[in-house]
Amino acid sequence: MSKYKKWYHSKGWALMPLAVFFLLYLLTFISTGDLYQMPISVAFMAASLAAILYSKGGKLSNRVAQFCRGAANETIMLMVVIFILAGAFAGTAKAMGAVDATVNMMLYLLPQQTILASIFIAACFISMSMGTSMGTIAALAPIAVGVSSQAGIDLPLILGIVIGGAMFGDNLSFISDTTIVATRTQGCEMQDKFKMNIRIVLPMVLVVLGIYIYQGLSLTGGAQVSADQVEWLKVVPYVAVLAVALAGLDVMAVLALGIILSGIIGLFTGGFGIWEWTKAMSNGIVVDMGELIIVSLMAGGMFELIRFNGGIDWLIEKMTRNIKSKRSAELSIAGLVSFTNLCTANNTIALIISGPIAKNISGKFNLDGRRIASLLDTFSCFVQGLIPYGAQLLIAAGLAKVNPMEIVPFLYYPFLIGLAAFASIIFRYPRKYV
Repeated sequence: MSKYKKWYHSKGWALMPLAVFFLLYLLTFISTGDLYQMPISVAFMAASLAAILYSKGGKLSNRVAQFCRGAANETIMLMVVIFILAGAFAGTAKAMGAVDATVNMMLYLLPQQTILASIFIAACFISMSMGTSMGTIAALAPIAVGVSSQAGIDLPLILGIVIGGAMFGDNLSFISDTTIVATRTQGCEMQDKFKMNIRIVLPMVLVVLGIYIYQGLSLTGGAQVSADQVEWLKVVPYVAVLAVALAGLDVMAVLALGIILSGIIGLFTGGFGIWEWTKAMSNGIVVDMGELIIVSLMAGGMFELIRFNGGIDWLIEKMTRNIKSKRSAELSIAGLVSFTNLCTANNTIALIISGPIAKNISGKFNLDGRRIASLLDTFSCFVQGLIPYGAQLLIAAGLAKVNPMEIVPFLYYPFLIGLAAFASIIFRYPRKYV
């Protein structure tokens, strides 16, 4: 049998749908220079069709049925329900003015003398409350541009601060897409992943704050950051969601509480009427989360067919062939999610792809699910926060009219959390989770 036939009939060929997925992005980048010209849903549709057409299992109807069973597995459906609730909450909160109120509150409360550190803290709080780095950047980047012009602060520096704070919440928030996917694929609770995660990144938060405070001391010009009248009531939903999530309430109950609080406050303050509220929830679900829900369903079906054809077992065998310890197993998982993120430029999609594989490696080497969820999330945010073709840098650069490459040298926080996560693997920290 020729080498080609041996490869074709091997279990490794079951990974062909992933090759189709990555090849589409490679060809898109080569032809356009912009990965975002290829919609993620279209790339997954092509990969899913390839999985169905190649798969074993007899008639086409049987293969489609198996794809549907994978799409409807418990983990995927739980993620979909959470995405729906998260979209409804985000849409409601935005429509009733909670985002602007939270931005104004942070800028009002934080000392103007430590403006760089204050903007970082504001971005951290907002992203932790909203669960989205993109929303945080969209809210704060225009303010950062104004502060830059008033104080004479280097614009790429202040944009790097906003992006760093935004990635803090992307990594840690209980309603972040990445947190939801990382914990669901590894079968652990969000609060347990948070406790592990915060031990890794908190020292880096303090280091970055120290840097910004030191840099802020050398600023001259006496910039005054003004804020509109703070609407304290509109901040309540974010604070309540953060508090009850940290207390350990189930994520679906947390999001339901956020939706109800935001809706009641929006109606009470005249932010919207009852039908505007329903439209806001619909927009949050369909516009903000619609593609992610579709991609999650297709990914679940595709991975079921890859598993059925032996692709997952083959990949794990190849990846773990030379692994002799938990440390090297964790390094392989870190490399997997980082490489996938570089290829897709989307950390949530990278987690959807690498999460099930990491779960299998974790089971083989008896790794702690809380630790793996934390490492997956942190390495994905590390890569996503640094790549100049990622959505976070592109939106910040677009709003400020600068080149994304100019921002990269000032992305202290994403770089440091990647370094901290790597050190956590090498030095087996925190000991409780190894």
